[in-house]
Amino acid sequence: MSLKPLFLAAGVAVSLVASAFSAEKPNIVFILADDLGYAELGCYGQKKIRTPRIDSIAAEGMRFTRNYSGNAVCAPSRCVLMTGKHPGHAEVRSNRSMKALGEPEGQHPIAAEEITIAELLAEEGYVSGAFGKWGLGNVWSTGNPLKQGFDRFFGFNCQSHAHSYYTDYLWSDNDKISLGNNPPVPGHASLPKGADPSDPKSYDIFKGEDYAPDRINQEVLNFIRTHKDEPFFCYYPTIIPHVALHVPDEELEPYLAQKWNDPPFTREGGYGYTPHFTPRAAYAAMITRMDTYVGRVLDLLDELGLAENTIVVFTSDNGTTHLKDEVDYDFFHSVDNLRGLKGDLYEGGVRVPLVVRWPGKVEAGSVSDFVTGFEDWMPTLLDLVGAKTGAPESIDGISIAPTLLGKEQPERDFLYREFPSYGGQQAVWLGERWKGIRRDLMPRGKKKPEEIAVKTELYDLQADPAESNDLAAKHPEVVEQIEKLMKSERVPSEIFPIPVLDQAQGAE
Repeated sequence: MSLKPLFLAAGVAVSLVASAFSAEKPNIVFILADDLGYAELGCYGQKKIRTPRIDSIAAEGMRFTRNYSGNAVCAPSRCVLMTGKHPGHAEVRSNRSMKALGEPEGQHPIAAEEITIAELLAEEGYVSGAFGKWGLGNVWSTGNPLKQGFDRFFGFNCQSHAHSYYTDYLWSDNDKISLGNNPPVPGHASLPKGADPSDPKSYDIFKGEDYAPDRINQEVLNFIRTHKDEPFFCYYPTIIPHVALHVPDEELEPYLAQKWNDPPFTREGGYGYTPHFTPRAAYAAMITRMDTYVGRVLDLLDELGLAENTIVVFTSDNGTTHLKDEVDYDFFHSVDNLRGLKGDLYEGGVRVPLVVRWPGKVEAGSVSDFVTGFEDWMPTLLDLVGAKTGAPESIDGISIAPTLLGKEQPERDFLYREFPSYGGQQAVWLGERWKGIRRDLMPRGKKKPEEIAVKTELYDLQADPAESNDLAAKHPEVVEQIEKLMKSERVPSEIFPIPVLDQAQGAE
C-alpha cells in the first residue's frame, strides 16, 4: 500500500531498540475501551468490578499513572490516536454527526491526506485490522478505515449506531451483515406506557439474542489466527462499557449475588439510554465481559506461540460517562479522587488507564509516572518495531519507547488539549507538575466572543491531583508560559471552532 507522499517525512528513523531484537517484527494488539474510567480496573484500585485478565497485563508489563486520552469524548480522541496530532492540529476535534449533511450514519471523516498508524505500519510489512467502533468516517467517506491503511474492518463505523449492543447489523469491510436481533434493541428508549418499573419483566424488551461484542471479539480472534505467520496490527476499539446498559443475563449473575442496593434506571423523562432493572450490576458485568474478551485474545496468543513477540496495549478513549443515573461513578469510585468525567478536560475526563505488555522487553510489574498521551503511540510503535521510515514531521507525539524499555527519558515539555464542546475548553500540562485549564469558552447566552471572559486556572498536579486549589494568582509566571502554549499550539478549525480563541488569534 502506498502512502500519501505530501505528509510523509523523509529519512530513516533511528530505532532505540533495533539492535536488541531479531529481524522478526513484533505483532501489535491495541485494545481501546470506550468510556472506561481511570479507576475502573482492579490494577488501578477498583474493588467492586472484576478485571483479572486486564490486571494480568499490568502484572506482566507496565502500568502508567499519568496517561491521557486524545480528548474528552470518542471521535476526537480516536483521531489523535490514529494521526499522532494533538487536538490543536487534529482534523477531528469533537463528535460531529454526518446525518445533518444527509448521510445515513457516521461522524466527520478524517481526510484522504491524513496519515494513520495503519498506513505507516503497512510500509513495514504489517497487515492491519480494526474491530469495534471506528467513529472517524462512514464507509462512503474518506475516513473509511479501508481507505486509511486497514486491510480488514468489522464493527460499527458510527458512534450513534454503537449505542445499541443488540443492533440489527454490523459492517464487515464495506458490507452490512445482519445480526439475529428481531426486532433490534434501540440504544435510546423508555419503558412502555403503563409498564411497572418495579417488575423486572418490564425490562425484557431491552434484551436481545445476538450480542454485537461477541461477534466483534470472534472476528478479532479470526484475524489473529489468519495472520499468525506475518506481522499484524490488531486495533480493537471495543464499544464496552459505553452505555446503553446491554449485557447478557448470564454475565449479571455474579454481580446480582453481591446484593448491592441497585435501584432501576427507568429513564423517566430527559436524555438517556435504554432502561435497566439493575444498572450497577449491568455496568460491572459489561466491564467484566470486556475483560473476558481480552482474556480470549491473550489465550489465543499463548496458543499460537505469539505472546512473546506481541506488544499488547490496553487503554480507554476518555473517562467515565457523566450520566449518573445509568453509571453510578460514585458507587464504583470510577475516577478515584480526580475531578471531572467524560466531556471534561479536568483529569477525570482524560486521565485514563494504560497497561502495556511485551514479555522480556517491558519489565513485569513496573509502574511509570511519565506523562504520555494518545499522540505518542504513532512514533512509539514505529520505534518499537524498528521501522525504517519515521513518522510524519507534522505529528505532535513523542516516542515513549525508552520508558517502556526501562531506559531514562526526560519529562515531556508539555501536553496540549482543546475541546469545543461541553462549553468549550482548553488545557495544557506543563512538565509533570503544572496544568492550566480554561473553561466556558462558549457559554450559553453569550452571543459575541468579546463578551466572554477567558480565565486560566492553574493546578499543581503533584500536590493536588484533584484540581481543588487554583494557584493562578500565586504563579503568574507559570500561567504566562501556559497561555503562550495555548496560543501557539492551536490552528483554528472552521468545522470545530472556538470563536473567542479564533478571534484572538486572527487579530494578531
